[in-house]
Amino acid sequence: MNKKQKRMLARIVVAFVLMAGLHFTTVEGWARFALYLVPYLVIGYDILIKAAKGIKNRQMFDESFLMAVATVGAIALALYSKSGDYTEAVAVMLFYQVGELFQSCAVDKSRRSISELMDIRPDYANVERGGALEKVDPDEVAIGSVIVVQPGEKVPIDGVVVDGASSLNTSALTGESVPRDVKQGDEIISGCINMTGVLKVRTTKEFGESTVSKILDLVENASSRKSKSEDFITKFARVYTPAVCAAALALAVLPPLVRVFGMGLPAAWDTWIYRALTFLVISCPCALVISIPLSFFAGIGGASREGVLVKGSNYLETLSQTKIVVFDKTGTLTKGVFEVNAVHHNEMAQAKLIEYAALVESYSSHPISKSLRRAYGRPVDNSRVTEITEIGGEGVTAKVDGVPVAAGNAKLMTRLGVPYINCHSVGTIIHMAVNGEYAGHIVISDVVKPHAKEAITALKAAGVHKTVMLTGDAKAVADQVAASLGIDQVYAELLPADKVAKVEELLKMKSEKEKLAFTGDGINDAPVLRRADIGIAMGAMGSDAAIEAADVVLMDDDPMKISKAVKISRKCLGIVWQNIIFAIGVKLICLALGALGIANMWLAIFADVGVMIIAVLNAIRALFVKKL
Repeated sequence: MNKKQKRMLARIVVAFVLMAGLHFTTVEGWARFALYLVPYLVIGYDILIKAAKGIKNRQMFDESFLMAVATVGAIALALYSKSGDYTEAVAVMLFYQVGELFQSCAVDKSRRSISELMDIRPDYANVERGGALEKVDPDEVAIGSVIVVQPGEKVPIDGVVVDGASSLNTSALTGESVPRDVKQGDEIISGCINMTGVLKVRTTKEFGESTVSKILDLVENASSRKSKSEDFITKFARVYTPAVCAAALALAVLPPLVRVFGMGLPAAWDTWIYRALTFLVISCPCALVISIPLSFFAGIGGASREGVLVKGSNYLETLSQTKIVVFDKTGTLTKGVFEVNAVHHNEMAQAKLIEYAALVESYSSHPISKSLRRAYGRPVDNSRVTEITEIGGEGVTAKVDGVPVAAGNAKLMTRLGVPYINCHSVGTIIHMAVNGEYAGHIVISDVVKPHAKEAITALKAAGVHKTVMLTGDAKAVADQVAASLGIDQVYAELLPADKVAKVEELLKMKSEKEKLAFTGDGINDAPVLRRADIGIAMGAMGSDAAIEAADVVLMDDDPMKISKAVKISRKCLGIVWQNIIFAIGVKLICLALGALGIANMWLAIFADVGVMIIAVLNAIRALFVKKL
């Protein structure tokens, strides 16, 4: 508990003890009133002050005004009837404050839970100066600087490891407990915790543009984007509170003056004023006003724990209605890393063919060339390669250890007059000719992410009706990937503008209630992410443009998190509607009972404080999403 909450708890205890003690007093008249006024003011002075300020500022229709009118009215009735029973007035204020304290503690618990999980802001960065490490503010580190991250420290800024190897704890970012191993040449993102070795990292971004800053900004600003449900509650409260105040006034005044339809209603003023005051206590909309935003806050926090950043409760609500999910291919469903998948050779050994290919391609920075060098797995000796000729759109010829070698596509083989064998595998085919003879071919293709197929299955299990893949790749490659993953529709050989056009077509074909989500990672995906009903970006290695354009960011680039995000959003919205129906339903029943004189102040306390506590407890369930 914070200091404010501890003071409130002390006030509650003091007021309760005083009220319980006064129950046994035999003092009567004004002295009794004065004694009961002490616990009433101890527990309710702040509510009375808020109500007075609301009246002064002409913004009176809130829960403080309702509580003040109801309790002051109850005291006035006790004075009027000379009953000396002021217990109800003190009890109503006391239990209202108990509910407020409980709600305050619940919100703090939710905020603390999220803050602890998102406690990734680094306090400093280590910069080596004059042979010694100096701690500086991360904001002061320029792009291209080399920083040192020691074991137990947070990675302060995004960068590339230039020296060292270690394991990183990425749980605050991705929700995964398994450490990630990094070595020289690997990209790392800020917010991770270095667990073992010392790392030297060359920064690739300023602190303000790094992953940790973007995450914190997303979480801090998420509450500013309200959902339709929250807007409904805000508008509902503006109309509801004045309406029930008017109804309470009518209930207090009209029945004593007239006999409705000859029913012979009791005409005693104190009876109807008491019913009207009970009506006011029951009508207080605390449960709705508090629990609905808390549900969304907890839902966003629960998603953050799992490495899914939702930029606002409006996007959480939209995500819950998603029925169509459209994917980019490269970097989203596949790793975007080309690898040698097969080697089909004639009489030459597989290892020798890979060696020749790696040496011929040794001077190229093309991803295909890099994949050949990775497959070779040893340092390339450039001195063995001479007479290199690169033929645009076809391939490379060179001499390796004095032997003529050619690596390229079918056009290159035709140019050289070398008969080649067509390959039926899907991917990029590198034909090889050695000493003027065909030696075989190498199949290179993008690698499907480990959980991509499971992700599609999980989405369908979560109620997504259609999955679509859009890609700029060749149709054969796209069809093969889509078939292996179980995707319903695939559109290939698309330019960025074509992707937007396809999404436009899909948006026109769906019903208004169905929402379309697009998932991508590249700069060219930004326009589509904006156009879709909900844009989902790969956050770890996705482009800044994609992350900026998206409404939801997956911090570990795992497509399995999409179905998890949908389930989290649906659980959150389910809780929201449970609270709305429960709170309004109980209120309406108790209001009717109060108007008929069946409900007294004690039932009114349950209808207000009890319903609020139940709704808040239900809202906090949205924070727990581990097993979804």
